[in-house]
Amino acid sequence: MKRRALQDLINWKNNPTRKPLLLHGARQVGKTWLMEEFGRTCFTHVIYINFERNLHMRDLFGRGELDPQQLIQGIETEFNTKITAPDTLLIFDEIQAAPLAITSLKYFYEETPQYHIIGAGSLLGVALHEGVSYPVGKVESMTLYPLSFYEFLDALGETQLHELLVRQQWKLLAVFKEKLLTYLKEYMIVGGMPEVVAAFVAHRDFQKVRKLQKQILDAYEKDFSKHVPKDVLPKVQAVWHSISSQLSKENKKFQYSLIEANSRAKQFEDAIEWLLNSGLIYKVTKVTKPALPLIGYTHASIFKLFMLDIGLLSAMSGLKIQILLEGDKLFTEFKGALTEQYVLQELMGLQDITIMYWGNDTGMAEVDFLVQYDGQIIPIEVKASVNLRAKSLKTYIDKYHPTVALRTSQADYKQTDSLYDIPLFMISNFPQVTA
Repeated sequence: MKRRALQDLINWKNNPTRKPLLLHGARQVGKTWLMEEFGRTCFTHVIYINFERNLHMRDLFGRGELDPQQLIQGIETEFNTKITAPDTLLIFDEIQAAPLAITSLKYFYEETPQYHIIGAGSLLGVALHEGVSYPVGKVESMTLYPLSFYEFLDALGETQLHELLVRQQWKLLAVFKEKLLTYLKEYMIVGGMPEVVAAFVAHRDFQKVRKLQKQILDAYEKDFSKHVPKDVLPKVQAVWHSISSQLSKENKKFQYSLIEANSRAKQFEDAIEWLLNSGLIYKVTKVTKPALPLIGYTHASIFKLFMLDIGLLSAMSGLKIQILLEGDKLFTEFKGALTEQYVLQELMGLQDITIMYWGNDTGMAEVDFLVQYDGQIIPIEVKASVNLRAKSLKTYIDKYHPTVALRTSQADYKQTDSLYDIPLFMISNFPQVTA
């Protein structure tokens, strides 16, 4: 399975001023596979330590003696091998189970920067927000997301279609448009969780897909019971179960009253924060003014919540597989929620991007996404059908005159002044399209 994050790891390896790397990402997005594949293809030797399972290593780091040379000697003894810095990758998996291993990365960087060290953990974000000492300025961070649509095409063996998209071969893309839309509909059901994609590639069986998705959702629920504080657990479960219904509304603003009558933000803030830190949900906050930096103009109490993966959202929503056969209905199901989830998920995979949404003061106009990218603020309107009427986007353009505005739909590519119409299946390529 090809992951574009592998190239990011190669770039990290080749950077002479690199720091130890912490790889973030929700459970089952493929962090362990990615690290091991990186080690297999780019290093002569790999030492893999899982701190949840290896008690010797947990004890070694738990003693509080964080001299890197002694730690290396202890690892060499455990694995009966000599570690040579240039050609050995050290993987510290489930690093949150040994908090001092996170702290040790500071000393590895300061005293022995020649070693290649990657740490990862499914609940690393939660651990860091619960008081685990973070070596600020001494580590690099990277987040792994579910497979993108382009990666899904690669998994299916459709590398040539992927190339057409990247190269913006508009005439050929028009020829293969229906094929691309079919694959996009399949992606909206299957999603990007690696185990699910691998099963779909092997069997092309949507029932197997749905079974695996439900197993993953069940595993997340078990994580709640195991890791969430008891007083927060019911609230985490309530927020989690409400997301699909929140997104199925015409107005997708998160409403606490849909969780529990007369409930208030203060009751559920800690639950939402836990889900965000675990990587299971995305939060898109409203801004009232499109100015740099976007984060300085947020309306913090107004936001939308999306799930980690579109396939998991499909499964949680109970979406019937037969909808694939019903023309374009999949794109408009749940008032376009799946299409909006898809676009957000594609945008999340881009580097150095901030994603919000815009609404005017009267509440009569709303642009689905507002992104800060490469020094620009770009409005993005998501259309689930070929109907390109976008009153809110027009209101935004007339008021703020952006250099670039995007509308993404099933329609073909077109540019009209500053407005770019980009097909849904290549929205993640918008930086190159608008360059």
